[in-house]
Amino acid sequence: MSDPLLIGIDAGTTNIKALAATPDGVIMAEASRPNPAVHTGPERAHYEPEAMWMAVVATLREVTDMIEKPERIVGIAVASMAETAVPVDGNGKPTFDAIAWFDKRATGELDSLVERVGSDRLFEISGLGAHPIFGLCKMMWLRAHEPEIYAHTERWLHVADYIAWRLSGVAATDYSLAGRTFALDLKARAWSEETIGAAGIKPKLFQDLVASGTPLGPVLAEVAAETGLPRSCKVAAGGFDHAVGAFGVGALRPGVMLNSMGTTEAFLLRLDHASTDPMIGRQGYASSLLVIADQPNYFVVGGTFTAGAAIEWFRKSFASNADYATLEAEASSVPAGSLGVGFLPHLRLAPPPRPYPDARGAFWGLSTDADRAVLFRALLEGLNYEARQCADAMMALPGMPPIKTVLAIGGGTRDKLRMSIKASLWNQSIAVADISEAVGLGATKLAGLGAGIFKNAEEAMGASPAHSREVAPDAELARTYERLYQEAYRSALDHLRPLHDATLSALHP
Repeated sequence: MSDPLLIGIDAGTTNIKALAATPDGVIMAEASRPNPAVHTGPERAHYEPEAMWMAVVATLREVTDMIEKPERIVGIAVASMAETAVPVDGNGKPTFDAIAWFDKRATGELDSLVERVGSDRLFEISGLGAHPIFGLCKMMWLRAHEPEIYAHTERWLHVADYIAWRLSGVAATDYSLAGRTFALDLKARAWSEETIGAAGIKPKLFQDLVASGTPLGPVLAEVAAETGLPRSCKVAAGGFDHAVGAFGVGALRPGVMLNSMGTTEAFLLRLDHASTDPMIGRQGYASSLLVIADQPNYFVVGGTFTAGAAIEWFRKSFASNADYATLEAEASSVPAGSLGVGFLPHLRLAPPPRPYPDARGAFWGLSTDADRAVLFRALLEGLNYEARQCADAMMALPGMPPIKTVLAIGGGTRDKLRMSIKASLWNQSIAVADISEAVGLGATKLAGLGAGIFKNAEEAMGASPAHSREVAPDAELARTYERLYQEAYRSALDHLRPLHDATLSALHP
């Protein structure tokens, strides 16, 4: 076929997006549907598997309807948020809700796992720091609190696995998503009998491990009828959204730090080998792996758990759902650090380099003069202070390579004021990938590998080089932000954490 098309799905925290692109990365059609989490209580949330699948079907149908000759579509792959999974029975039917990645209900299970294995040993095996959001903890919670449902659960499918399962009928897990469970032995590239045994989880829940881009099978007949995909379209294994986005823009190369700005904000830095120095895990970073066509790509990753999510929280809670452009214009009218108001963006968990499970966010320095513009500017500044702190500490970790380029991707890069603050706070130019949907584009490249369009990972990564623009710092702002960062923000957590802990202790004696 002379003009094949590839489809990538980005199943994220907030939206499910699908796009069709040519092998050289020209986007021909795209569609999006909300992927709302259902919040059932403090720090508890889930996704409804069938609603998530119907959103996938709707986006695919919209994309195929926009394409002339949809039989040109030869491959499809899915990238997704990492720690959310769908438990299914032997017939592939969901047995329980898909617990949201940021849900902290499994804190007790984490404590039990750490007691049995040890936090440094957990990191040595899995590359993950002690945190309740990871897959084994969620499985342990299901076994403890829903034993009958656990007994009938046969597979644990990450969101990308689940969508690929619904598309093809084949169950598999790639290494990057397996690496967000505590159950993957990072160096051996195999499921860990030690951690799975310590957790007391039945091994059959874990699927065959495959490289991202591995062909799984053709689209099922009933799915083809629903979505407009041709039956000949091959489904390929996908992966962890931030890693797939890095692949999509060519950031899995030495000297490039990826800054992925979406609902969350992540930093990803490629390594030559797996790093299991316990200092990485103690600070809340992860050492991970993306295998593409048998080419291992090790990387360290960390980031903030609320970025775009904090902006949406502010819009809904304090700004009557005002659009971003309005809020940005208002915030641009007030100076840096206006009125001494600051913001700690720990709305979901505390990020590296100082993680702790009972984190809380805060505004400080408030007065009656602090209006919506001042608060929103403080929020954008707080997001960027936190991002810099995370990136600075990552680059100081043992064995990290020198950074030549910081490459930003994601919806957050369209926020001009936020990007201007970032460049000035870091006092360096930030390269912004000129690609609207980097994760989806990365998924199309995996689809191309599965369909045989690309011979190997390097050919796929080089098929559409990422054009970028530069966001330059403002020298005066850089000086102001450096003072605020060093003299105020870096100590904010030290001052606020005892107050937050004392409040929680008083509420729950």
